[in-house]
Amino acid sequence: MAKNLVIVESPAKAKTIGKFLGRNYTVKASVGHVRDLPKSKLGVDVENDFEPYYINIRGKGPVINELKKEAKKAEKVFLATDPDREGEAISWHLAHILKLEETSNCRIEFNEITKEAIKKAIKNPREIDEKVVDAQQARRVLDRLLGYKISPLLWQKIRKGLSAGRVQSVATKIICDREREINKFEPEEYWSIDVISKIEDKEVEFKFYGKSNKKIDLKNKEQVDAILNEIANKDLTIENIEVKERRKSGPRPFTTSALQQEAANKLGFSTKKTMIVAQQLYEGIDIKGQGTAGLISYIRTDSYRISDEALGKGKDYILENLGENYYKGFENKSKKGKKVQDAHEAIRPTGIDRTPELIKESLSDEQYKLYNLIWTRFVSSLMKDAIYESYNVKAKVGDYIFKTTGHKLKFDGFLKVYTFSNKEDKLIPKIEEGMEVTMDNIIPKQHFTQPPARYTEASLVKTLEELGIGRPSTYAPTIGTILAREYVEKKGTSLHLTELGLLVNEIMEENFQKFIDLDFTADMENKLDSVEEGDIPWKAVVREVYKPLEEAIEIAQEKIEKITIEQETDEICEKCGNNMVIKYGRFGKFLACKNYPECKTTKPLLNKTGVKCPKCKEGEIIIRKSKKGRIFYGCDKYPECDFISWNKPTGEICEKCGEHLVHKETKKEKKIICSNKECDYEKKSKIS
Repeated sequence: MAKNLVIVESPAKAKTIGKFLGRNYTVKASVGHVRDLPKSKLGVDVENDFEPYYINIRGKGPVINELKKEAKKAEKVFLATDPDREGEAISWHLAHILKLEETSNCRIEFNEITKEAIKKAIKNPREIDEKVVDAQQARRVLDRLLGYKISPLLWQKIRKGLSAGRVQSVATKIICDREREINKFEPEEYWSIDVISKIEDKEVEFKFYGKSNKKIDLKNKEQVDAILNEIANKDLTIENIEVKERRKSGPRPFTTSALQQEAANKLGFSTKKTMIVAQQLYEGIDIKGQGTAGLISYIRTDSYRISDEALGKGKDYILENLGENYYKGFENKSKKGKKVQDAHEAIRPTGIDRTPELIKESLSDEQYKLYNLIWTRFVSSLMKDAIYESYNVKAKVGDYIFKTTGHKLKFDGFLKVYTFSNKEDKLIPKIEEGMEVTMDNIIPKQHFTQPPARYTEASLVKTLEELGIGRPSTYAPTIGTILAREYVEKKGTSLHLTELGLLVNEIMEENFQKFIDLDFTADMENKLDSVEEGDIPWKAVVREVYKPLEEAIEIAQEKIEKITIEQETDEICEKCGNNMVIKYGRFGKFLACKNYPECKTTKPLLNKTGVKCPKCKEGEIIIRKSKKGRIFYGCDKYPECDFISWNKPTGEICEKCGEHLVHKETKKEKKIICSNKECDYEKKSKIS
C-alpha cells in the first residue's frame, strides 16, 4: 500500500512528526532550501524584467533524489515547511522539483508541532499561496541585487570578503550613528544632595528636590554650598505623606524580538543562541514518560495573538493551580500596522500542563532556561496586575524640599509566576506628618551626564523592530553578519563599531544614502507586505529600486578611490627592521611589514593586555577567541606556557590567598575577584 509523503525542513522536525502520523506516512526532511539563486553569479536576468534564475543547491543532489523517489511512489505529497514567507517559498521550490500540480492541495501548515495540530493540518491541505511566494521572491531578488551589485565595489576599493546588504548596512549605520553621538557628547556637570536620617533604627535617604515646591536642578558646587550653609544644623520636618496604590500589569506573551531581548537581558543569551535553542524547543524534545513533542509554538512571529484553545487551557491552569483571584484574562489585539505576521500566534508553550519543573530532567540547561522564560511569560500574560502600596514623603528644611519614596507589595498578581520582573519592597519606618527628623549625614555629590549607551544585541533588535527594519527571522543573522564581517565587535555585551565598519558605512552614506535610509528600508518592508496582500506585483517593487541603484553604482565606480587600511604599530620586522602595520586579510587582522612587497614578513596580530602572565611570569596576557567565538585570555608564550582564563587577569595578587585577581563582569556590576574559587575576596572594578 502506497504511503503518504510529508516533507519538512529539518530532520529533528521530521523525527517528531513521524512519531505522530504512524505507519501510513513517510516523513522526510529537505534540510532547508533545495533551490536558490546561484552563488557564483547574480542569478537575476535584469534585461528580462528581473526574472530569477534558480538552480538546485550544490550538495543537495542526494536529498533531492531521495525526495523524488519517495514522491513518485507516494499516494499524496504534503509540503509541511514553516508557516512564513520563507517556508512557503521552500514548498514552492519543492513542488517545482517534484513536479506537483500548482493547483493541488499539497501545502499544510501548523503553528505548533503537536499530535493534534499535525493531524488537523493533514485534514486541511491548501494550495501554495503564490502571493506569499512572490513577497519572498521580491525580498530575495532585492537582497541579491543590492548585495551583488554593491559588495564587489567594496572588494575593489577596500578588500575582499566585505559585503553590503539591505538590512545589514542599515544595522551598521544605526551603530555608527550611535558612535557619533558618543563622540560628540560633552558631559555636563550636575550635583545631588542626599540626607541620611535614622528613624526607628532604620536609615532613610531623602533626596534634594527644590525650593518652595519648585524643582531646582543643581548645576555647580557654589549653588550646592549655598544650600548646605542654609540647612546646616537644622532638622527635617515631615510636611506631607502621600500613600497611593500602584498597579503593574503583566507582560504580553513573546514575539520573536521580545524573546530575543528578554533572553539577552535575563539569561545573557545572544540572539543567535536564543534562536537555536528556541528552534530545538519548537521542533521537538523527547520528554521522559510522555514521548516526543514540540514544546513551544512557531518562533518567528510579530504577533501578540493567542488562540482561543490556548487561552482556555491557560485559564484552566491558573484557576486550578493559582486560584480565581489570579486570573485576569487576555484580550487579543493585533499589533498596529502589522498585516502579515499577525496571522501567527505569539510564542507560547504548546502544553500548559508541561511546567518547566515537570520536564526539567528532559531538557538541557539552556533549553530549560528558555522554556521557563516562555512558559512563565505566557502564564503571567493571563494573570492579574501586581498591586503595590507606594509612599511619597515630602520633608522641608526651611524652604528647601527633600523627598523619599517607599513601596510594599500588597498583591503579587502575575509576579507570583513571572519573577523575572519582580522588585523588592522598599520599606520605610513609621513616619507622621509634622515629625521632626534629625539629619545625621548630608552627602553632596558631583555627577556628570553620561553619553548614550552603546547598543547591545537586545537594544539593537528593539531599535530595528521599532523602526520597522527587517523581520523576526532576520535579526539574529543580521547581527551575526556584521560581527563576522568585523564591522562591529562585541566587548562584554556592547557592540562597538570598528575602523572597518566606520569606513564601509562612510562609503555607503556617501554613495548609496537612499538604500540605507531608515525610512526607505522600513517602507520596503511595507511594500513586501503589500505584495503578500496581492496589492502590487513583486517585480514592480524591484523595478522601482533597481534604476536608482544602477545609477548610484555607476557614479560610485568612478568616484571612490582605492582605500588602504593600514595602521602602523611599534612592532618591528625581524627581517628588515621596518615597523609592521596592521592589515586586514581573509581571516581577519594580521601584522605585515611596512616594506612590502620588498619584505613579505607577516605574523599573527596579538591583542595584548599589558598584563604579565601570572603563571610563567615572563609572557604577556593576550586576548584570544575560542572556536565558538568566545573571548578568553592566554599567555603569548603558548605552548610553552598553557595559562588560560575566561576572565581578564588584573596583574594584581590576592591579599588573602596569594592567587591572581581577575575582572568579573555580571549584568548588574563589574568587580574584581580572586581566581581561586575557594577564596571570597572581591572589590569594585574600575574597568569601563
